[in-house]
Formats: sequence, structure tokens, C-alpha cells
Amino acid sequence: MAERPSESEMQVLAALWDDAPQTAADLTARVGRANGWTQATVKTLLARLVQKGAVAAEADGRRYLYRPAVDRDAAVGEESQRFVDRLFGGRVSPLIAHLADREALTDADIAEIEALLRKLKS
Repeated sequence: MAERPSESEMQVLAALWDDAPQTAADLTARVGRANGWTQATVKTLLARLVQKGAVAAEADGRRYLYRPAVDRDAAVGEESQRFVDRLFGGRVSPLIAHLADREALTDADIAEIEALLRKLKS
């Protein structure tokens, strides 16, 4: 993605990753109402996502069908790396240390991290 989607745009994109194609009306029912967005707001978010190249629109009679134009894993990878770069100098261990210091890691989280580390070492 050339330009990073906003938080609101990411909610729309996530809904499309979960189920596509969808119309603006579908997306308004799915994510718009929960956020207090009108269909006009959802259409604005979709137009921005289309302009950014994150969503593709296809005419279907008098309506448009929207689908993601970027892969979820790739987008999550880019966003994760941006986050780690910006806040932790590109290093993951300070992020984990920060979460541990704030007691934000559950026992299940710790077990998953340990399993990932064992997998990386093998």
C-alpha cells in the first residue's frame, strides 16, 4: 500500500478481508452502525481506500461491490513493522519487555511466545 489507511479505513478493510465482496450498504450495516457512521461516511471511507489502492470497486448495476486489493498478511506485516520501527527502533525485544513490564501478557501469551521462540531456534 502506498499510503497508510486511517484507523477508520482499517475497520472497513478488515470487514472486507473477513467477507468480500460487499456493498456500501453491507459495510454500513457491518461496521458503520457500530461506529455511528452513516452510509455516506462509509462511502467516503471506501472512496479513500480505492484511491489508496487498498480496495477495488466493481460496478454491479446501480451499486458497487468492494473487495480488498491488498493481502491481509502483507498489510499487517507492514503496519507491524512501522509500529516497531517508530516506537522501538526496529527491535522487537523492547516491545515484549514493555508489555511484560505493564503486565499486559497473559500466561497464554507467554506460552505462545515461548513456542514461537522454540520454533525459531530449531
